[in-house]
Amino acid sequence: QLQLVESGGGWVQPGGSLRLSCAASGFSLDTYAIGWFRQAPGKEREGVSCISTRPPTTNYGKSMKDRFTISRDNARNTAYLQMNSLKPEDTGVYYCAADRNPYPGICTLTAGRYEFWGQGTQVTVSS
Repeated sequence: QLQLVESGGGWVQPGGSLRLSCAASGFSLDTYAIGWFRQAPGKEREGVSCISTRPPTTNYGKSMKDRFTISRDNARNTAYLQMNSLKPEDTGVYYCAADRNPYPGICTLTAGRYEFWGQGTQVTVSS
């Protein structure tokens, strides 16, 4: 069974950091582009970051580029999202997703491109 499982969410004060993990099972992540998306209450799902297959290139949403870092460890079949300098507007449910037919070295923040999705992990940034 193909599955993506996110972890690492939680509550953090503004300015704090969290590291999200996305563990894949039932398939090998190394041939998939990986995306992170988030959805805040009452808002549409938003692209956060993505990482392609080889060569590994990355993309970020406008407000995330200088604060978030996406990475992947194919040996562990896991992708990560390091989030620093978190702001209250970063609050939401964070989802990882996998694109099984990516163009080599390219990834997109278009949600419709991704076929497999995790269940999400809640991130709350507040004082």
